[in-house]
Amino acid sequence: MRPAEIDAIEADLSRRFVTARTRLTLTDRVYEFVHPRAAEDLISEEDFARDERLPYWADIWPSGVVLAEGLSGLDGAGLRMLELGCGVGVVAAAAAQSGFEVLATDYYDDALRFTRVNVARNTGTDPETRLVDWRDWPEDLTDFELVAAADVLYEARYATLVPGVLARAMSQEGRALVADPGRVATPRFVAECERIGLAVTSLGKLGYERGEIRQAIEVMEIRRTRTSA
Repeated sequence: MRPAEIDAIEADLSRRFVTARTRLTLTDRVYEFVHPRAAEDLISEEDFARDERLPYWADIWPSGVVLAEGLSGLDGAGLRMLELGCGVGVVAAAAAQSGFEVLATDYYDDALRFTRVNVARNTGTDPETRLVDWRDWPEDLTDFELVAAADVLYEARYATLVPGVLARAMSQEGRALVADPGRVATPRFVAECERIGLAVTSLGKLGYERGEIRQAIEVMEIRRTRTSA
């Protein structure tokens, strides 16, 4: 990690965005995340017209916090973790702190920049980041011991898209952890996983409370079945 480079990225983000800072305690460790103050301020009619993009990446979502809490209690030393939709880096920071070799991916360049800053500031490590479109999954992003995704089923089309990505990204003995607040697309996601040879196990629902926000977040573990390729 080059501190001067991280400083330069953060300075650029501060010039281009009105930012805020949020503190989170994950397994008794306090993290601080810089992020855009209001995601709705970033909505672009041009982006939406092109491919219905909305700046969901700019928020800190309850599912991400719950998944990060779970990862913060793991020993990731020597293991590779891929995150789908890293947002501002909450999950990536917890994973890096737990020792995982993190590759954080997103559909927005600025999400990757916020993630680099937040992971570096909170863990002293500089994660690998990559711009990725789930509709055109890179052939080299395979064999990850862990794939993590928080609240990625907010669009109906992702129910069939995400399982295919998981199947390509996970190693044969690997697993995925998907945190979900009960999106409408979730049952179809589970069915599609099973159709393509992925077994889905619910690890339970965890309560999230922050201010007026109260959600029950389900964490699902996905593995290959014995008959899957």
